[in-house]
Amino acid sequence: MGDALREHKGDYGIDGSFHTAGPRAQATFWAAVCAGLTATTAIAWAKGQRLAAVVAGLVNANLVATAVFYLHTTRVGKFHAWARVLDELALHGDETVLDLGCGRGAVLLAAAKRLPRGRAIGVDLWRADQSGNSPEQTLTNAALEEVADRVEVHTADITELPFDDGSVDVVVSSLVIHNLPDRAAREAAMREAARVLRPGGRLAIADLWATRQHAAQLREMGWTDVDRRNLGWRMWWGGPWLPTHVVTATKPARSS
Repeated sequence: MGDALREHKGDYGIDGSFHTAGPRAQATFWAAVCAGLTATTAIAWAKGQRLAAVVAGLVNANLVATAVFYLHTTRVGKFHAWARVLDELALHGDETVLDLGCGRGAVLLAAAKRLPRGRAIGVDLWRADQSGNSPEQTLTNAALEEVADRVEVHTADITELPFDDGSVDVVVSSLVIHNLPDRAAREAAMREAARVLRPGGRLAIADLWATRQHAAQLREMGWTDVDRRNLGWRMWWGGPWLPTHVVTATKPARSS
């Protein structure tokens, strides 16, 4: 895991929903709310309104802790968590790895570093689910991480992948499938992941919700070694009430 955790040379932005307001605007609003609560706490305490001061202070502390956990996860924690997931895949270095919804390349390029003789392919629609999300930024990060020779990116819908059946060895995805609009779309994305994987290929999907659904779907398809687990505090999106789970599985050697 050590190599994967060395200082990152790329800029991987901030994860979040920025469709209506960018990260700076959201941070400004959050800071204003916390400043207001701090002032309310101080004023209430000065007036002898102890209960109001304690309530305001606790709410403020919770908001600050939420922000700290969130920023840690998006800037540091996810790299540690995914380093462990990729280590467990025990890549030989010559595989083709497909990242569904690669964004600016945090997982894609971590995989690429393990593929000196392989290929890392990323697909995305480049929407505002991450700050500064674009194929150009991903390729810039690939160059900064010195893996551009083994990385390619495509604009594609993960429910309709532009790849042949059985054309990749490993499929990974981080915090993407939950963005799809409904259960049918999520199931379609999982079927596409299964389709492009070669027999015996492996899958690792990390997400915020519907991971039990993913695991059940894979079991229904006859996949082996299906496992779902919590990735721990490093991928808490604000706190333990919003954890990340990863589903891992192996495609059967003979697929129907």
